[in-house]
Amino acid sequence: MKAARWLGASIATTCAAAALSACVTINVYFPAAEAKEAAKDFVEKVIGDDAIPADTTPAKTPGGGMANLLRRIDPLSLVGIGTAQAQEQPDINMKTPAIQGIQSRMTARFDATLRKGFDAGALGFGRDGLVVLREPGALELKDRVGMQQAVADDNRDRKAVYKEVAVANGHPEWEPRIREVFAKQWVDSARGGWWYQDAGGGWKQK
Repeated sequence: MKAARWLGASIATTCAAAALSACVTINVYFPAAEAKEAAKDFVEKVIGDDAIPADTTPAKTPGGGMANLLRRIDPLSLVGIGTAQAQEQPDINMKTPAIQGIQSRMTARFDATLRKGFDAGALGFGRDGLVVLREPGALELKDRVGMQQAVADDNRDRKAVYKEVAVANGHPEWEPRIREVFAKQWVDSARGGWWYQDAGGGWKQK
């Protein structure tokens, strides 16, 4: 009887450990560094080279090769998730026809309409990765309807690209994380004077 109880407890413990391991694998698998780099390339192509902020990366310290390497390591990647999963950290695929088509539309729209809105202070980057018409009065009356339509069209494309990136990489469940990465990158790549929403929903000028 005691042996049976011991065996049952051992099986339960093993199952619980396996379940926990599975949960950990799912939670830490998202390749955050690769997603950030992919988002940066996408965003800066849409906004344009003239909007890329100055490089503020700290200079490498002498003999800092190992220190620099450690700074680039995501601590979550050190969690034991098995050799196969640990080696499987793919680049984010941004080269699908759907993604490139959306990027082309967004780039043309930004140059034709949205840039003027950001420069005037009428538009801002929302904390949810969308564009917000925050101050219509900053625009001439004749431009307001066209700007509203451009914002609506751009937000439709933004939602589509966040979803498409996740699907194109075989992980639809990544969509919220992809959106978060892009939301931050729009702000990081914005030029001085443009507006953005902080985490609490307040507006700040870069």
